[in-house]
Amino acid sequence: MADREAFDAYVRERWVPLLRTATLLTGDRHAAEDLVQETLVRAAQHWRRVDPATADAYVRRILYTRSVDAWRWRRHQPDPAGHPGLDEHPGADRPAIPDPSGGAVDRLTLAEALARLTPRQRAVLVLRFYDDRTEVEAARLLGCSVNTVKSQTRHALERLRVLAPELAGTFGREEATR
Repeated sequence: MADREAFDAYVRERWVPLLRTATLLTGDRHAAEDLVQETLVRAAQHWRRVDPATADAYVRRILYTRSVDAWRWRRHQPDPAGHPGLDEHPGADRPAIPDPSGGAVDRLTLAEALARLTPRQRAVLVLRFYDDRTEVEAARLLGCSVNTVKSQTRHALERLRVLAPELAGTFGREEATR
């Protein structure tokens, strides 16, 4: 019973941050909610063996790997909606207008560009720049080498520069070596 109470307390405390991270990983609020729920179901199955000091790292690792697993599964499924490919970006030729919204357009542009990265690239960027993890921590959480994190970060930032050149100052060269 104490395990269930501890798990319930963890969910109440960490739901919002997990959902925020999942939204960045998936690019869709509904998919993010599903991802967090799947993650928490998996975590609940083994909660009695989870050390409270490392519970967040344990759950986030499940979150990141489930995100990549879901992408791997979806890429082998037919796309009934006929979504545009990477080079067919709707609205790419929209005229530049001043941003009276205080950066909302930049955030939306960045969200669209992030959604077009691979799940592994999104996971690396979220870990490195949103969760402010070191390369070593990101590698441990993703179950890969530090060099993989470095190369995925470099490739993801290069891809973002292509997808959203108007945000080039947002992810400059200095971040790639951070």
